Amino acid sequence: MEHNIVVYFADKSVVFAREVSSGDALRFAPADCGAISRDKIVNFLETRNSVAVVVPDPQAAFERFAQDFTLVQAAGGVVVDPQGRRLMIHRNGRWDLPKGHVEPGESVAACAAREILEETGVEAEVEAPLCATWHAYWFGKTERWELKRTHWFLLRTSGCDTLAPQTEEGIDRVAWCDAGTFVSNLRGAFPTVRRVGEAMAENPGFGCSASVGAGPCPGRRTAEK
Repeated sequence: MEHNIVVYFADKSVVFAREVSSGDALRFAPADCGAISRDKIVNFLETRNSVAVVVPDPQAAFERFAQDFTLVQAAGGVVVDPQGRRLMIHRNGRWDLPKGHVEPGESVAACAAREILEETGVEAEVEAPLCATWHAYWFGKTERWELKRTHWFLLRTSGCDTLAPQTEEGIDRVAWCDAGTFVSNLRGAFPTVRRVGEAMAENPGFGCSASVGAGPCPGRRTAEK
Protein backbone atom coordinates (compact mmCIF):
# COMPACT_ATOMS: atom_id res chain seq x y z
CA MET A 1 0.00 0.00 0.00
CA GLU A 2 1.23 3.48 -0.84
CA HIS A 3 1.66 5.77 2.18
CA ASN A 4 1.87 9.02 0.20
CA ILE A 5 -0.03 9.38 -3.06
CA VAL A 6 0.65 12.32 -5.37
CA VAL A 7 -1.73 13.47 -8.10
CA TYR A 8 -0.62 16.18 -10.53
CA PHE A 9 -2.87 18.75 -12.16
CA ALA A 10 -0.53 19.99 -14.92
CA ASP A 11 2.21 21.74 -12.88
CA LYS A 12 0.29 21.67 -9.58
CA SER A 13 -0.16 18.79 -7.17
CA VAL A 14 -2.14 17.26 -4.35
CA VAL A 15 -0.56 14.76 -1.97
CA PHE A 16 -2.48 12.37 0.27
CA ALA A 17 -0.39 11.64 3.36
CA ARG A 18 -0.48 10.81 7.06
CA GLU A 19 1.82 13.74 7.74
CA VAL A 20 3.82 16.28 5.75
CA SER A 21 6.74 18.52 6.59
CA SER A 22 6.14 22.24 6.71
CA GLY A 23 6.33 23.88 3.29
CA ASP A 24 4.39 25.85 0.74
CA ALA A 25 1.58 23.31 0.39
CA LEU A 26 -1.86 24.21 1.69
CA ARG A 27 -2.56 21.77 4.52
CA PHE A 28 -6.09 20.30 4.44
CA ALA A 29 -7.01 17.95 7.30
CA PRO A 30 -10.67 16.93 6.87
CA ALA A 31 -12.53 15.25 9.71
CA ASP A 32 -13.53 12.40 7.40
CA CYS A 33 -12.97 11.27 3.81
CA GLY A 34 -16.46 12.39 2.82
CA ALA A 35 -15.23 15.99 2.93
CA ILE A 36 -12.71 15.32 0.14
CA SER A 37 -13.90 16.02 -3.38
CA ARG A 38 -12.50 16.93 -6.76
CA ASP A 39 -14.24 20.31 -6.73
CA LYS A 40 -12.79 21.22 -3.34
CA ILE A 41 -9.25 20.29 -4.38
CA VAL A 42 -9.56 22.10 -7.72
CA ASN A 43 -10.79 25.18 -5.87
CA PHE A 44 -7.74 25.08 -3.56
CA LEU A 45 -5.43 24.78 -6.58
CA GLU A 46 -6.84 27.93 -8.12
CA THR A 47 -4.71 29.90 -5.68
CA ARG A 48 -2.04 27.41 -4.53
CA ASN A 49 0.54 25.29 -6.33
CA SER A 50 0.14 22.33 -4.00
CA VAL A 51 -2.29 20.89 -1.47
CA ALA A 52 -1.52 18.32 1.24
CA VAL A 53 -4.50 16.23 2.32
CA VAL A 54 -3.42 15.01 5.76
CA VAL A 55 -5.47 12.05 6.99
CA PRO A 56 -4.91 8.82 8.98
CA ASP A 57 -5.68 6.69 5.91
CA PRO A 58 -4.28 8.33 2.72
CA GLN A 59 -5.38 5.40 0.54
CA ALA A 60 -9.02 5.74 1.63
CA ALA A 61 -8.90 9.50 1.10
CA PHE A 62 -7.46 9.05 -2.37
CA GLU A 63 -10.10 6.46 -3.26
CA ARG A 64 -12.85 8.91 -2.26
CA PHE A 65 -11.22 11.62 -4.36
CA ALA A 66 -10.86 9.26 -7.35
CA GLN A 67 -14.61 8.59 -7.38
CA ASP A 68 -15.12 12.01 -8.98
CA PHE A 69 -13.09 11.06 -12.07
CA THR A 70 -13.11 8.62 -14.96
CA LEU A 71 -10.06 6.40 -14.45
CA VAL A 72 -7.70 5.90 -17.40
CA GLN A 73 -4.73 3.55 -17.73
CA ALA A 74 -1.72 4.54 -19.84
CA ALA A 75 1.90 3.52 -20.37
CA GLY A 76 5.09 4.93 -21.83
CA GLY A 77 8.76 5.19 -21.13
CA VAL A 78 12.35 6.15 -21.74
CA VAL A 79 14.07 4.46 -24.67
CA VAL A 80 17.87 4.19 -24.45
CA ASP A 81 20.03 3.45 -27.51
CA PRO A 82 23.45 1.70 -27.58
CA GLN A 83 25.22 5.07 -27.15
CA GLY A 84 23.28 5.74 -23.95
CA ARG A 85 21.12 8.47 -25.51
CA ARG A 86 17.50 8.90 -24.36
CA LEU A 87 14.55 9.36 -26.70
CA MET A 88 12.36 12.43 -26.09
CA ILE A 89 9.47 14.07 -27.89
CA HIS A 90 8.47 17.73 -28.10
CA ARG A 91 4.71 17.97 -27.74
CA ASN A 92 2.54 21.09 -27.52
CA GLY A 93 5.47 23.32 -26.66
CA ARG A 94 7.14 21.13 -24.01
CA TRP A 95 9.63 18.30 -23.89
CA ASP A 96 7.89 15.05 -23.02
CA LEU A 97 8.16 11.28 -23.13
CA PRO A 98 6.05 9.07 -25.40
CA LYS A 99 3.02 7.47 -23.77
CA GLY A 100 -0.60 6.61 -24.48
CA HIS A 101 -3.76 4.80 -23.44
CA VAL A 102 -3.79 1.06 -22.79
CA GLU A 103 -6.04 -0.76 -25.25
CA PRO A 104 -8.51 -3.48 -24.11
CA GLY A 105 -6.68 -6.74 -23.39
CA GLU A 106 -3.25 -5.09 -23.71
CA SER A 107 -0.58 -5.28 -21.01
CA VAL A 108 0.94 -2.02 -19.82
CA ALA A 109 4.39 -3.12 -21.06
CA ALA A 110 3.04 -3.89 -24.53
CA CYS A 111 1.24 -0.55 -24.53
CA ALA A 112 4.47 1.31 -23.74
CA ALA A 113 6.31 -0.29 -26.66
CA ARG A 114 3.39 0.24 -29.07
CA GLU A 115 2.88 3.90 -28.13
CA ILE A 116 6.59 4.64 -28.49
CA LEU A 117 6.59 3.10 -31.97
CA GLU A 118 3.47 5.06 -32.98
CA GLU A 119 4.64 8.40 -31.59
CA THR A 120 8.32 8.26 -32.57
CA GLY A 121 8.88 5.53 -35.19
CA VAL A 122 11.29 3.74 -32.84
CA GLU A 123 10.88 0.04 -32.12
CA ALA A 124 12.04 -0.82 -28.61
CA GLU A 125 11.86 -3.64 -26.07
CA VAL A 126 10.85 -3.20 -22.45
CA GLU A 127 13.70 -3.87 -20.04
CA ALA A 128 12.35 -2.82 -16.62
CA PRO A 129 9.60 -0.82 -14.90
CA LEU A 130 10.58 2.65 -13.69
CA CYS A 131 7.62 4.09 -11.78
CA ALA A 132 3.94 4.96 -12.07
CA THR A 133 2.33 8.39 -11.85
CA TRP A 134 -1.11 9.91 -11.40
CA HIS A 135 -2.34 13.06 -13.11
CA ALA A 136 -5.77 14.62 -13.50
CA TYR A 137 -7.20 16.84 -16.20
CA TRP A 138 -10.40 18.03 -17.85
CA PHE A 139 -10.85 16.35 -21.25
CA GLY A 140 -12.86 18.67 -23.44
CA LYS A 141 -13.67 16.15 -26.18
CA THR A 142 -15.67 14.00 -23.79
CA GLU A 143 -16.46 16.81 -21.33
CA ARG A 144 -15.29 14.87 -18.30
CA TRP A 145 -12.55 14.88 -15.67
CA GLU A 146 -10.07 12.05 -16.12
CA LEU A 147 -7.59 10.58 -13.64
CA LYS A 148 -4.77 8.86 -15.48
CA ARG A 149 -2.45 6.20 -14.09
CA THR A 150 0.64 6.05 -16.30
CA HIS A 151 3.03 3.11 -16.02
CA TRP A 152 6.57 4.05 -17.06
CA PHE A 153 9.27 1.69 -18.34
CA LEU A 154 12.90 1.65 -19.38
CA LEU A 155 13.25 0.32 -22.94
CA ARG A 156 16.21 -0.49 -25.19
CA THR A 157 16.62 -0.23 -28.95
CA SER A 158 19.30 -0.73 -31.58
CA GLY A 159 18.85 2.94 -32.46
CA CYS A 160 18.63 2.29 -36.19
CA ASP A 161 15.03 3.40 -36.76
CA THR A 162 14.14 6.61 -38.58
CA LEU A 163 12.60 9.15 -36.19
CA ALA A 164 9.01 9.97 -37.19
CA PRO A 165 6.99 12.31 -34.94
CA GLN A 166 3.26 11.59 -34.77
CA THR A 167 2.15 15.09 -35.69
CA GLU A 168 -1.56 14.39 -35.25
CA GLU A 169 -0.79 13.92 -31.53
CA GLY A 170 0.79 17.38 -31.29
CA ILE A 171 4.35 16.05 -31.57
CA ASP A 172 6.56 18.32 -33.68
CA ARG A 173 9.95 16.81 -32.84
CA VAL A 174 11.56 13.52 -31.80
CA ALA A 175 15.17 13.62 -30.61
CA TRP A 176 17.93 11.47 -29.19
CA CYS A 177 19.36 13.30 -26.16
CA ASP A 178 22.62 12.72 -24.35
CA ALA A 179 22.47 12.55 -20.54
CA GLY A 180 23.03 16.26 -19.99
CA THR A 181 20.48 17.34 -22.61
CA PHE A 182 17.95 14.86 -21.24
CA VAL A 183 18.21 16.33 -17.75
CA SER A 184 18.09 19.89 -19.10
CA ASN A 185 14.95 19.14 -21.12
CA LEU A 186 13.27 17.53 -18.13
CA ARG A 187 13.47 20.77 -16.15
CA GLY A 188 10.79 22.30 -18.36
CA ALA A 189 8.66 19.15 -18.61
CA PHE A 190 5.54 18.23 -16.66
CA PRO A 191 6.14 17.00 -13.09
CA THR A 192 5.02 13.48 -14.04
CA VAL A 193 7.77 13.35 -16.65
CA ARG A 194 10.32 14.76 -14.19
CA ARG A 195 9.31 11.98 -11.80
CA VAL A 196 10.38 9.48 -14.48
CA GLY A 197 13.76 11.22 -14.61
CA GLU A 198 14.02 10.84 -10.83
CA ALA A 199 13.27 7.12 -11.16
CA MET A 200 16.11 6.85 -13.69
CA ALA A 201 18.45 8.62 -11.25
CA GLU A 202 17.43 6.36 -8.36
CA ASN A 203 18.85 3.35 -10.23
CA PRO A 204 22.56 3.87 -11.10
CA GLY A 205 22.29 1.19 -13.78
CA PHE A 206 19.93 3.45 -15.74
CA GLY A 207 22.55 6.21 -15.86
CA CYS A 208 20.81 9.49 -15.07
CA SER A 209 22.43 11.25 -12.10
CA ALA A 210 21.38 14.92 -12.18
CA SER A 211 18.50 16.28 -10.13
CA VAL A 212 15.21 16.73 -11.96
CA GLY A 213 12.85 17.29 -9.03
CA ALA A 214 9.12 17.12 -9.72
CA GLY A 215 8.12 20.41 -8.10
CA PRO A 216 6.12 23.13 -9.84
CA CYS A 217 7.47 24.73 -12.99
CA PRO A 218 6.41 28.40 -12.72
CA GLY A 219 4.50 29.94 -15.61
CA ARG A 220 3.38 26.66 -17.19
CA ARG A 221 -0.38 26.09 -17.31
CA THR A 222 -0.79 23.75 -20.31
CA ALA A 223 -2.90 20.70 -19.44
CA GLU A 224 -1.20 17.33 -19.58
CA LYS A 225 -3.15 14.55 -21.29
